Amino acid sequence: MPAEPILPLDSPVLAPRRPAFPFRSTLSLEPLIAYWQQREDARNAGIAQLARAIGEQVAQAPLCRGPLSDFSILECNRDLVEALMLAIFPPASFATDISGVVGPFQRHCFYATRHFAEVMLNKDGTIKQPLNIDLPTMERQLGLMAYHFVLHRVYGASLPSLGTIIFTVPDYQIGLYRHYGVDFNSDFVTVKVVGEPPALTPEQIEMLIHNRHRPEYWRELLPPEHFELEGFNFLQLVDVTDQEILSELKYDLLEHDVLQTPARFEQIQEKLRVLFAQPTLQLGIAAYDEKKRVFEDFGRKINHSFLTKKVAHQSADSSFRLIYDRLLQEREPLVLKDVATADIPEDLRAQILGLGIHSAILALLPYGNDTVGLLELGSPHVGGLDEFDMDKVAQFIPLFAVAVKRNAEELQTRVQAIIREKFTAIHPTMEWRFMDAARNLLAKLDAGNRTAEMEPIVFEEVYPMHGSCDIRGSSTARNEAIQGDLIEHLNLADKVLKKALECQQLPILDELKFYVTKHLKRLREGMLTGDEANIYDSLKREVEPLFEYLARHTPELRPIITKYWSNIDSKLGILYKRRQDFEKSVTALNDAVSDYLDEEEEKAQLMYPHYFHRSKTDGVEFNIYVGSTLVQNKPFDLVFLKNLRLWQLLTMVEITRRTAALKETLPVPLDTTQLILIHGQPLDIRFRQDERQFDVDGAYNIRYEIIKKRIDKATLLGTGERLTQPGTIALVYTQTREAVEYYEYIDYLQDRRLLEPGVEELELEELQGVKGLLALRVRVKL
Repeated sequence: MPAEPILPLDSPVLAPRRPAFPFRSTLSLEPLIAYWQQREDARNAGIAQLARAIGEQVAQAPLCRGPLSDFSILECNRDLVEALMLAIFPPASFATDISGVVGPFQRHCFYATRHFAEVMLNKDGTIKQPLNIDLPTMERQLGLMAYHFVLHRVYGASLPSLGTIIFTVPDYQIGLYRHYGVDFNSDFVTVKVVGEPPALTPEQIEMLIHNRHRPEYWRELLPPEHFELEGFNFLQLVDVTDQEILSELKYDLLEHDVLQTPARFEQIQEKLRVLFAQPTLQLGIAAYDEKKRVFEDFGRKINHSFLTKKVAHQSADSSFRLIYDRLLQEREPLVLKDVATADIPEDLRAQILGLGIHSAILALLPYGNDTVGLLELGSPHVGGLDEFDMDKVAQFIPLFAVAVKRNAEELQTRVQAIIREKFTAIHPTMEWRFMDAARNLLAKLDAGNRTAEMEPIVFEEVYPMHGSCDIRGSSTARNEAIQGDLIEHLNLADKVLKKALECQQLPILDELKFYVTKHLKRLREGMLTGDEANIYDSLKREVEPLFEYLARHTPELRPIITKYWSNIDSKLGILYKRRQDFEKSVTALNDAVSDYLDEEEEKAQLMYPHYFHRSKTDGVEFNIYVGSTLVQNKPFDLVFLKNLRLWQLLTMVEITRRTAALKETLPVPLDTTQLILIHGQPLDIRFRQDERQFDVDGAYNIRYEIIKKRIDKATLLGTGERLTQPGTIALVYTQTREAVEYYEYIDYLQDRRLLEPGVEELELEELQGVKGLLALRVRVKL
């Protein structure tokens, strides 16, 4: 098959100077004509005869000599161009080579094999934009190559290779992409020096070689106006898709979360589709639990299996288990070229075909002597996967095995971290101290001291920080919800009893109706302590058993009794509507605050490691301790404390804004109030082994705990107004100097328009055992 020239007649070969390309670059056939002229007297008679014939053609086409500025010249002399190109386009490889010719470091191609045209060229004959290289990068790369070429040709410098250029281009036939290595040959490019060439010392040449990616150096020492390029480049492409995909898979599968997120998994699947040239190929990965001997999800997600998810059970006698045992025994992948005729159990065949898969490969993922997972490949085409694909599979099986093993271990570590966080009081920041204490205890026991006890774990000179987000009026709202549910519950019971009295006159019905009416009257006036328990206890012991009897023996009462039970929560056995709405609202607020706190706390730990504890009731409160004694081998400075204090205030601002925005979406609209306790002096904390939690240590420090427990009910001196108010943040302190630092933070947040202008300076009423408290109050810009 002859090479196909690409000759757009309406486009110039090149512009005098491309904006991003430094040199004047001109297309010319002169280097190729000179090549043939040198071979007119070659010893090989055939080559000499061909060279002389080409020379005669050249003599008859003077327009093809010298710089060429129009593609139409080449089109008019197509026979001559094809003859000249025999030097670099061997006729025997026309059908298989991916080769083309462009002007010096240009993108316009004027002659190429058909395969090159299909792969690399646009309709106008320009090189396609590779998927992996943007246009500015490509232009910079061409400019760098040109500089290297000039330094080599003019100054004789020997430069290291720039490395293989990889072009990623779409393959429209299969709807995927391919990778090609590009050999950029400049043998037929000459450098024309304009004027005196710049003189370069050996030191300057060496400096350029070692700064090969610094174009400003090259431009300074090799001014582009002194050099012009003439001739053409010969591009030869080699398909390196398999090598590139396997290399990419290696790096992808080394990343820690590649098998845990669907998006990353889709990228892996896409690369395997390119490797097998099958756009509909399906990849499945299932992790294997050796202890449970089943394939299952490990943690968040290491189960993208398309097969095991369809398996109803993995018991010893299941079809899937039989196949797995076969894989385990033979230690070879199972190739199902045609699922419909493969030697597998019928129910498993139906499951695979039901997924639209007609050929498949199933392979265990071995890690040492263990099996860590299963890899599945599926194709919708019969014969789409067969034994010939096993060479490729064998190359990436170990990569997937390592990735599954590592991801499983990382997830197990996360599980252990969660266990520590949820079920123990040992914070990760302090864990080192507990480990030291445990090692010391073991050393004493090993030395024969059988009465040794765990040493006290005390952290001295740590700075406390306390904050809370409380739900305003939660007790009142809860009581109103309970009262409303009780009234509705009693009304439903009253309707049943009233209807029952119409059907039959029983003294017990009249007594129960009196009891219900009495409680309804009292509840409407207000609920007393113990009403809830007493009323529900009476309903369960006396009223509801009677309803069950009436439903069985009085058919006309069944509809109203059924309506009664339909309003009762089946699990709790009570009417649970308003309280459910209240609890949903409280939970939504608490979860929103807690989730945001936990998210921001991860960032705060990066400032400086510290102890953090959060608790939820009707609201959320958190305590922080920070200091040098908490952290091993990390110096502490007060700047970290200031950062955390500002972080705490910023966090409280955002919590105020989020809970205010959430209010409109709640079943029961609830407000929150925010409070920060400022404590300027460090204190000591001790781990209480009996309570498995930290507490302040020492009589002086106890006052801090007392204040912390009581300030949420603090009121303003002389007015009785609650200190904490919705939409505001209250900051409580005992000494004026403690507030100075926070004035700076408040001023900063007001400048950022996170807080409204102004600061309230307040004195607080005396609390039990605490007096002389002061406070600042600022309003958040919602």
